[in-house]
Amino acid sequence: MDIKSIIKRKKIIRAWGLICLTLVFTFVMLVNQASEVNAIASPTDSHFPPSFSQIVKNAAPSVVNINSVTVVSTDRQMPFQNPFGDDPFGDLFDHFFRYRIPQVPENYRQTGLGTGFIIDKDGYILTNNHLVESAEEINVTLVDKREFKAEIIGRDPQTDLALLKIEGAEDLEPLTLGDSDKLEVGDWVVAIGNPFGLENTVTAGIVSAKYRRNVTDSSYDNYIQTDASINRGNSGGPLMNTKGEVIGINTAIFSSSQSGGSIGIGFAIPSNMARDFLPQLKKGKVVRAWLGVMIQPITTDLKNALELKDNKGALVADVITRGPAEKTGFKRGDVILSFDGKDINESSELPYIVSSTPVGKTVDVEILRAGRKQTIKVKLGELPEEEGSVVASREPSSSPSSLGLYVQESTPDLARRYGLSETSGIIVTRVDRNSAASEAGFRTGDIILEVDQEQIEDIRDFNRKIEGYKADDTILVLVKRKGSTFYITLNVWE
Repeated sequence: MDIKSIIKRKKIIRAWGLICLTLVFTFVMLVNQASEVNAIASPTDSHFPPSFSQIVKNAAPSVVNINSVTVVSTDRQMPFQNPFGDDPFGDLFDHFFRYRIPQVPENYRQTGLGTGFIIDKDGYILTNNHLVESAEEINVTLVDKREFKAEIIGRDPQTDLALLKIEGAEDLEPLTLGDSDKLEVGDWVVAIGNPFGLENTVTAGIVSAKYRRNVTDSSYDNYIQTDASINRGNSGGPLMNTKGEVIGINTAIFSSSQSGGSIGIGFAIPSNMARDFLPQLKKGKVVRAWLGVMIQPITTDLKNALELKDNKGALVADVITRGPAEKTGFKRGDVILSFDGKDINESSELPYIVSSTPVGKTVDVEILRAGRKQTIKVKLGELPEEEGSVVASREPSSSPSSLGLYVQESTPDLARRYGLSETSGIIVTRVDRNSAASEAGFRTGDIILEVDQEQIEDIRDFNRKIEGYKADDTILVLVKRKGSTFYITLNVWE
């Protein structure tokens, strides 16, 4: 074999070697990709448990059925009214039907069903306040059918939390409160409860959202949203992560009808909120810190009217008389940027942050006033349990017709008509439909306090201020409505 043949053979061998290596490399890559796909789709992955059965087995003995009994008082049914009026057969008609219409008893017992879960071996049970707040009798049934009378230790209507206790129960298995702040949107969760009286029903889903606010009328909303089915009777039950820890207390749902059925939008109180208030619930009463301001969100219009850089913070709409904020110099129009080192991105964050701070603590509050940042030190008080000269009547005074807003100086008669405690000030008596005032959100009965941060004393003062605006201007109006003070931005139309 000559040298040329040898060289040619080596080249062929080298080429086949490269081809084989390429094929092997390609095969390995395809195998790896297939493994990754299978890992995502396979239920054996740790992030996609093949079954929630072990979580349920461990938790079931700790989830209890709560049956509350409330005595409801009602007026007795009025005597039957003859639809034919006073005619010769009236008495006979009345006598005939009177004994065939069910009579409502003056007092009757109404039962309610819900869920709770054991949090320690001493018999403490966490549940919802709305299940037990009016109850005269509370019965707790464990998974093994043992029944106990329960006592309300503490409850908090604002967060809808209640703490019960049962006595004489042995071998109780408590659940662990997890860290709800570590929860991520998309994480798997399991709900256990007694929907419609169906004991220990288990549903699973994911965390749909965190920090949901304005779900209820409470200022302390901070819910976990989930698509795990939650129905009537699930209230007070645990929402659990895949570690078997309680990360929420099921409490509310959105429903498309009066049936109360789930449509995939349920809400749970975060476990960290429950943990924060648990020591006070054990003492029988939740005491909250109080700053003493009324706040509102910063809308785009408010941001522009106040010449702010962004929408972050809580706008102070009013400062409560003799409250902690007033004593330390807070003013209307201040924007609270941070509280005790915690940034306030949305106004709805502030109430809970303040309430969870110890009463009597002195904190630093960073505010923005007239475009300049400053820090105010304020000593927090305790939130009170409960939270306006007669002027001659004049003809209603209208603002420029483009606004559609009509006002009048207050009188005792006007105040009485609109259910107001104040008998002075400027009252909105009419708002035209499809007007700038209507679009801005004015209502009859609103009391106008300021226009562009200048106090309004009377009709003349109001008209003088309003007449200076032209089309496309934005007016910042401070109003009082049903005890709340807030700003409204009014855009002047052509």
